[in-house]
Amino acid sequence: MIPWLDAHTPFPDVSEALTTEAPGLLAAGGDLSPQRLLAAYQRGIFPWFSEGQPILWWSTDPRMVLMTERFKISDSLKKTLKKVDKSSRSDGRWQVRFDSAFEQVMRACAAPRKDGPGTWISEDIVQGYTGLHKLGFAHSSEVWLDGELVGGAYGVSIGRMFYGESMFAKVTDASKVALAYLVHFLKLNGVRMIDCQQETGHLASLGASPIPRNDFLALLKQAIDQPRIRHWEPVPPFASTF
Repeated sequence: MIPWLDAHTPFPDVSEALTTEAPGLLAAGGDLSPQRLLAAYQRGIFPWFSEGQPILWWSTDPRMVLMTERFKISDSLKKTLKKVDKSSRSDGRWQVRFDSAFEQVMRACAAPRKDGPGTWISEDIVQGYTGLHKLGFAHSSEVWLDGELVGGAYGVSIGRMFYGESMFAKVTDASKVALAYLVHFLKLNGVRMIDCQQETGHLASLGASPIPRNDFLALLKQAIDQPRIRHWEPVPPFASTF
């Protein structure tokens, strides 16, 4: 039986998360206010639930993470990055921006995919993370082609810790370009680890790997105690930097 949170109930210790049936499930209820979300992320907890379910809070073990120094760029992505960088400096058809269309990125991530329905990103989730963005704790990396948003990624930033949430692409490699620019920026700003939450083959192909939750929490505590990143401006990534 997992605890039910009301507006003032604190999160239980992550060691109380389920280990069977729904491994990592810690609690249900509460809200998606910026204060609640920040309290969750600082403790290694994240919300994940489907439409019609109560808010469900998780702390998975092991935890999937991407160390910024281990991010993998495929040969095809290298070619795309060179094209985007060259274009951004010449004809401007391709551009990468941070935080110019945060809510638009979220809604694109929530939209139905070619191979299935929309994601778990509900209207409540959009509003909750948009609130974090307005406070400077959530950020988007955006890829634009001829003035249209064609790819992006978003997540939460606390101290020198980044928590990746979702990505989308309308053209080939657009989401990976957004991620490559984001990872490069984070690496330059002393962010060692991106929380990916759950293990997938796609994340593994980008260099992410699972680590024990206790190791994750130790690294997390070090990272969130550092000063936050104040200025978010994309810097072109080059293959030699990874």
